[in-house]
Amino acid sequence: MELVEQKRKWKWIKLGQAANVLDNLRRPINAAEREKRILGKDESLLYPYYGATGQVGYIDSYLTDGEYILVGEDGAPFLDNFKSKAYKIKGKGWVNNHAHILQEVESITINDFILYYLNSINYRPYVNGTTRLKLTKGSLVEIPFPIPSIAEQHLIVSKIESLFSELDKAVESLKTAQQQLKTYRQSVLKWAFEGRLTNENVKEGELPEGWDMKTLSQIGTWKGGGTPSKSRKEFWEKGSIMWVSPKDMKSKVITDTIDRITNEAIQESSAKLIDSGSILFVVRSGILRRTLPVGLTTMEVTVNQDLQALTPAHVLPDYVYWYVVGKNEDIRRDCSKDGTTVESIESVKLRNYKIPICTDNEQKLIVQEIESRLSVADKMEASITESLQQAEALRQSILKRAFEGKLV
Repeated sequence: MELVEQKRKWKWIKLGQAANVLDNLRRPINAAEREKRILGKDESLLYPYYGATGQVGYIDSYLTDGEYILVGEDGAPFLDNFKSKAYKIKGKGWVNNHAHILQEVESITINDFILYYLNSINYRPYVNGTTRLKLTKGSLVEIPFPIPSIAEQHLIVSKIESLFSELDKAVESLKTAQQQLKTYRQSVLKWAFEGRLTNENVKEGELPEGWDMKTLSQIGTWKGGGTPSKSRKEFWEKGSIMWVSPKDMKSKVITDTIDRITNEAIQESSAKLIDSGSILFVVRSGILRRTLPVGLTTMEVTVNQDLQALTPAHVLPDYVYWYVVGKNEDIRRDCSKDGTTVESIESVKLRNYKIPICTDNEQKLIVQEIESRLSVADKMEASITESLQQAEALRQSILKRAFEGKLV
C-alpha cells in the first residue's frame, strides 16, 4: 500500500507499536456458567458480554471499563473474504476469548483511527488454520500500520465519519424501500384473492359475485411421497426421474433435483409419479420455522416423504401457487401439528385449508396481474440490492483512500 507524499510524512510501524493489545483483560466463560450467573437478574444490573463479532449477551460482572477496540480472533469475522469487522466498546463490559482487545497508545494513535484501519485491511496474510481461521496475538501485533500525526488522524476520522454518515442515510433509505416493496408484494397477493385486482367495488370482507370458497382437497388430488431403498443401486444409478426433497424447493418452478430415480424404483417402492402441473408443499422440515416452501412441476416428478403434492383439476396451478405464497404465514400457523413447533404441517389441516375460486378466465387475469406487478417489484428489488452492494464498495473505497493518505 503506497502512501501519498505529504508535508507531514507518514511512516509504517507495527500494530503492536500503534496499539496496546490488552488480551489479559479478557476471560472465557462457558454458556452454562454465564446463564447461571444472569438467571433471574434484572437486565439493567448486568453488563454487556462481547465476542468476536459484537455483543452476544450480558453477564453479572465486568472485566473492562473504558474505551477499547475489539477485533475477532477466530471463525466468523474472517468468513467474508477475510474482512474482519472490528468494533468499539465503551464503559464496563466483559470480553470473552474470541476477541482481541486493543487501545490507543497516547501521543501515537487514537482509537477511532485504529478502528477504521482494522476494518480496511484484508487479513488473509495474518490468519492461519483451515477448518477454523485464527488470528493469533503474535500475528496481530505484526500487522503493518500507517502513522500520520495525531492531528491528521483526527482529520481523517472526522472525514470518514462525515462520509459514512451520508452513506448511512442513503443505505437507510434503500432499506426502507426494500421493506416497502415487501409490504407491496404482500398487498398485491392479498388484493388478488379478494378480487380487488380484477373487480370494481369489492366490499371489504366479501368475495366478488360468482366466487366460491373451497378446500384444497376439493380442487384436486393429493399424493405423498417416499424414499426408495438407498441400498438398491438399480433404484438410483442412471435415474432419469426427478426425486424432489426439501433441499430442491428453492424456486417457483422445480426444474432440477439433486437426486433422480429409475422407473424400477417407482414400481418397487413407495415413491409415486406426480403429474406435471402439480403444486408441491414441504410438510416436514426445520425450514418451516421460517417459511413454507412451495413449487410447481412442469413435468412428471417424484417426491420424498417430507413433501405433499396437489394436482389441481379445473384450477390453474399458478393460481393455487400464488394463493399459497400469499398465505404462507397463515398456513404455517393454522396447519402446524398441535403441540409442536412449526417443523411439521398436518396433512389433513393443509388439505382442508380454504381457497377462493373464480372462473378460469378470471384466474388467468389474476395470475397475469400478480406476475406483472411482482415482476416490476423484483426489478426494483434487484436495483436496490445492487445499490446496497455499491454502497458497501464505496465504504471500502473511502477507507482505502483514507489510509493511502488521499482522503484529506
